[in-house]
Amino acid sequence: MGHDSRAILFHLETDRTTTLQAQLRRMLVSAILDGQIPAGSPLPSCRALAQSLKIARNTVVLAYQDLAEEGFLIAKERSGFFVNPEMVAAKPKESNGTVAAKADYVVADDAPDWLSRFKCRPTLQRNVVKPANWQDYPYPFIYGQIDQSLFPLAAWRECSRQALSVNSVREWANDRFAEDDPLLVEQIRTRLLPRRGVRVSAEEILVTVGAQQALYLLSALLFDQGTVFGIEDPGYTDARNIAALRTSRLVSLPVDEQGLVLGPELGSCDYVYVTPSHQFPTTVTMSLERRHALLEQAAAQDFLLIEDDYESELTHHGSPQPALKSLDRHGRVIFVSSLSKTLAPGLRIGFLVAPKPLIAELRALRRLMIRHPAANNQRTIALFLADGHHDTLLRRLCGVYRERLAAAVTALAKYLPEFTVNLTAGGTALWIKGPKECDMAAIASAAQKRGVVIEPGAVHFLNQPGPANFCRLGVSSIPTERIEPGIKLLAEAVREAAG
Repeated sequence: MGHDSRAILFHLETDRTTTLQAQLRRMLVSAILDGQIPAGSPLPSCRALAQSLKIARNTVVLAYQDLAEEGFLIAKERSGFFVNPEMVAAKPKESNGTVAAKADYVVADDAPDWLSRFKCRPTLQRNVVKPANWQDYPYPFIYGQIDQSLFPLAAWRECSRQALSVNSVREWANDRFAEDDPLLVEQIRTRLLPRRGVRVSAEEILVTVGAQQALYLLSALLFDQGTVFGIEDPGYTDARNIAALRTSRLVSLPVDEQGLVLGPELGSCDYVYVTPSHQFPTTVTMSLERRHALLEQAAAQDFLLIEDDYESELTHHGSPQPALKSLDRHGRVIFVSSLSKTLAPGLRIGFLVAPKPLIAELRALRRLMIRHPAANNQRTIALFLADGHHDTLLRRLCGVYRERLAAAVTALAKYLPEFTVNLTAGGTALWIKGPKECDMAAIASAAQKRGVVIEPGAVHFLNQPGPANFCRLGVSSIPTERIEPGIKLLAEAVREAAG
């Protein structure tokens, strides 16, 4: 095998998420670029390395050939494969030729004072906090994540394969500058929006990196320090935080069992952010009568509505209420939606529907930020929609989430009867109110020690300190059979926190 370091160097960690050939390639590239294998030195023979790693000789042959084609290795007839000196990462050297040790980072006395330069401090905003390793907890009642067992991996792979065909690559590989994938726009226009009663032209649609980017673009284009922004209270934390970067004039708008309350506060607003399908975070659905009344008030008092069509497609009982956008006869509604809750949050694809002049300016603004969302992802999602996989997934998700929410409601009634639960016609979470003396932050801490993760609700209220006795219980990432045991442990944490 050569020098001793190779016995350590050529070692494959167990990784079932990728092929042995890909693992071997990654290991070799890392060793070459890090300079761990001397430039020009020979690699073990294919047979020797295969025997050492206990893998097929063909796997090594293919990996070596692949790296030789890309210039990492040089193939010499009858001699084997050698590290290409030009690919070895350069290392800083001491004067005696040895590799220099990494020096500790030292801040110079005249380094910039970054705190004095910041015009805003997003890190200081209040946000939902959840463990980064939430998947390691047996009872993750968290919102916005998916149960990977429900993801249609085979269908997604097939659409990805189609998106990588020669003809498809020719279409999306070039820089589109500010344009979106026409196939995805057409699927949004003809497949997704009609379900919400919305019928628009392609020029009225903009693809975004999730609903959050849509809100950020709107705030950057439409808001300044004089803008008055109305937001449901409790409401969506990121909508509040995005608006707060542009204006300090945020107006609290109360919510009841029919959604946003139509009060005098609305008349002072320039823009009102509303989640009528499933109010965030209380999960209530705005009644049809109130939707009509809200639109009439918007026209009479000259404010615009930003409708976040949050979780509208995850309706478990009956038909969803029509979108505000579909009822709008005065051009007062900007419509924002996302595929994150039905596909996967990591894909980051959403869309925005608005009048052509607004879309044109938003498109130009988006071009300055990212040009457009990744074209290959747009094409894959377009094919996923066109082939009907999304429809199949929705039916499955609605059935699973209906079952999980019912299990959670039953378990809460059994183990925490003193808690009040907002019953929901859909979605992926429950909004829960504990007795007034409950401190959900303390309960969440005690529950986490038992492997249960919940989200305290105080962060969703505009004015602080908000009520401490609310929490949100998500079911999208926890299997049904773990819900009752998890809530039983949650009840133990409630008793512990109460002393």
